[in-house]
Amino acid sequence: EIHIKEPIEKEVNPRLLPGELLLCEASTVYKYVQEDGSNRGTYGKLVCTNFKISFLDDDSASDDNEPQFKNKIVGENDITLQCVDQIYGVYDEKKKLLTGQLRKYPETLIIYCKDLRVFNFCLRYTKEEEVKRIVSGIVHHSQTPKLLKRLFLFSYASAAPNNTDGRNQTVMFETLEDWRDELERTKGNVKYKAVTTNEGYRVSEKLPLYFVVPICISEESILKYEGRGIPIWCWSCHNGAALLKMSSFPKEQDDSTSQMQKAFLDGIYKTISKPPYELLRMDDLSSSLPSLQDIQTAYTRFKQLFLIDNSTDFWATDVKWFSLLESTNWLEIIRRVLKKAIEVAECLEIQHTNVLLIEESATDLCCVISSLVQVMMDSYSRTKSGFQSLIQKEWVIGGHSFLDRCNHLHKSEKEEAPVFLLLLNCVWQLVQQYPPAFEFTETYLTVLSDSLYVPIFSTFFFNSQHQRDTNKSGESLKTQSGPFRFLTVWDWSVQFDPKALAFLNNPLYAEKPKPDRSQRKTARFKHQRQLSLPLTQAKPSTKRGFFREETDHLIKNILGKRIGKFINSSDEPPNSLREFYDSWHSKPVDYHGLLLPRIDGPEIKVWAQRYLRWIPEAQLHGGGTIATAAKILDLMEEVQSLQVKMDEEHSQAVSGDVHSVPLLRNSARLSSLFPFALLQRQSVKPALPTSTWKDLEDEDDLVKRDDEFVDLSGDML
Repeated sequence: EIHIKEPIEKEVNPRLLPGELLLCEASTVYKYVQEDGSNRGTYGKLVCTNFKISFLDDDSASDDNEPQFKNKIVGENDITLQCVDQIYGVYDEKKKLLTGQLRKYPETLIIYCKDLRVFNFCLRYTKEEEVKRIVSGIVHHSQTPKLLKRLFLFSYASAAPNNTDGRNQTVMFETLEDWRDELERTKGNVKYKAVTTNEGYRVSEKLPLYFVVPICISEESILKYEGRGIPIWCWSCHNGAALLKMSSFPKEQDDSTSQMQKAFLDGIYKTISKPPYELLRMDDLSSSLPSLQDIQTAYTRFKQLFLIDNSTDFWATDVKWFSLLESTNWLEIIRRVLKKAIEVAECLEIQHTNVLLIEESATDLCCVISSLVQVMMDSYSRTKSGFQSLIQKEWVIGGHSFLDRCNHLHKSEKEEAPVFLLLLNCVWQLVQQYPPAFEFTETYLTVLSDSLYVPIFSTFFFNSQHQRDTNKSGESLKTQSGPFRFLTVWDWSVQFDPKALAFLNNPLYAEKPKPDRSQRKTARFKHQRQLSLPLTQAKPSTKRGFFREETDHLIKNILGKRIGKFINSSDEPPNSLREFYDSWHSKPVDYHGLLLPRIDGPEIKVWAQRYLRWIPEAQLHGGGTIATAAKILDLMEEVQSLQVKMDEEHSQAVSGDVHSVPLLRNSARLSSLFPFALLQRQSVKPALPTSTWKDLEDEDDLVKRDDEFVDLSGDML
């Protein structure tokens, strides 16, 4: 049975961005909402542009039903072409992957997205010619290889007015002054210098225009091997120890070349190992961490667990959730990366040793570890502007190959690997373990991960600064005489209005107090105890890790078990590292000092907001951390309004910094996955009960208690 909503009579046209062109469209397309297997849905128009695939129904014509967390660029039913992961067609109830030229056209189109949304479009009632056009158009424009200049990034940059927000405080690291300021901030300017050797990219196209090296390194050394074998400065610790990175020489070389390179490296090591430099520890990440291929394989398996478009599939996999999750190896990779960052932090903090990270290009795992270490050790990197500056320094200017790793041009799947997403997953572990230490929220990390696939920003669409600079010229386009003016993703006002931006700021952020040390320590101790999560008290039972000792264990079985991951790892850290780890965790947390992630057993969790936000079965109605956040925002709004009344002279300044969100004050109960998932989709019991549901048969009253859902805030978000 199909519940049909009448086709729309009035014409609905897509909202096009500057430079966006309509390529093909199909009317009378039926979009399924398959959360309960009833095939309910709505009719509308499916369109494909040079920027996105979009479904337009009658709700698209009005602003009455706009979501509470609206993205101004990408709507709820929009999929950017770069966000399309795979496209399947359904032929006689059989799914087939669609690529290249099609001989036969499907009756249903299924689009799997990189942000884990799943769209089902029924084409049974659409005209045959329109079906051919729309299916061929979507497959061609989203799946076939394309030239860099064919990205919508260039169309938008040539047509959009340049009216971006100038208040962006992110350091872009595009000038020599930016690097010198960073050296001064970290007090690394005594032993390290910013160099201009690569101006005009005469050393290497992979290196940035400006970078920092030890003062003792000569210009001739930098030029000799195109920057390879040169230790490049990342960050300096408060005690003078520094974090460095280096691109290694190719392994397959003839003997004479290898001998020359070895002698060159020996000379470099001796130079930077003697005073005034600290002792040097080298760490080859290619041998101590998983390969990029391993990371890609693990993530491919992991994301399949969340690309679910109906309740039956969800509950069918629920009973074997732990084994499925463990078999992906994704959480284990996160744990290994965090453990490596702890090792580096221990060398810098305790042993006062310089750490040199070595990798073939020094632009993948080097970026992950160096960024994580700075987030853990430098409280500035835990502010929003500081974190964004860190991403600019280590990733964007540092030369991470976003274009290849995200496979934006669909040229080679061999180069694809979710390296940046791995970093965000690791940072999320810290954010959810120590919320007051971060100025930004997990929602900020989620929208940042989504922005990887929005090609109006140049931030994540080039392989290097050189590639960006050489393609910035618009001379090849007849309509463009001057250089392109690309947007940066750090101007969040392009995507969100002020109400939505409030969700990116953490209302519980413990700002750095004035330097009264005795008072600060006392306050920090109390603050940490009040906000600590009770996870450390929960001990997993021997039976598959369920929370058996909790009173509402059944609800936790069907929801909580999707989040915790129980690992019995055999590779225990060395004794000195374990002592460092245990000693730090035995003391009160200094939210503006060193932070060490908890990496034992179930402490490594699934990033629920990102991976479960489109699955209604995983939502807690009226629960989760969003319920707490809503109350806090309400209280903040009330306090601020009282302050305005008390001091009218400061009313403008106070109201200008309001983080309140009046839209939260409504009678509707929020989902734990708000603001991404609203209460429009309800989950129902599957037709074929699983063992979990059999356990629940005698607990109907427990399931029906709407207002008594267990708060899994620590697990869910």
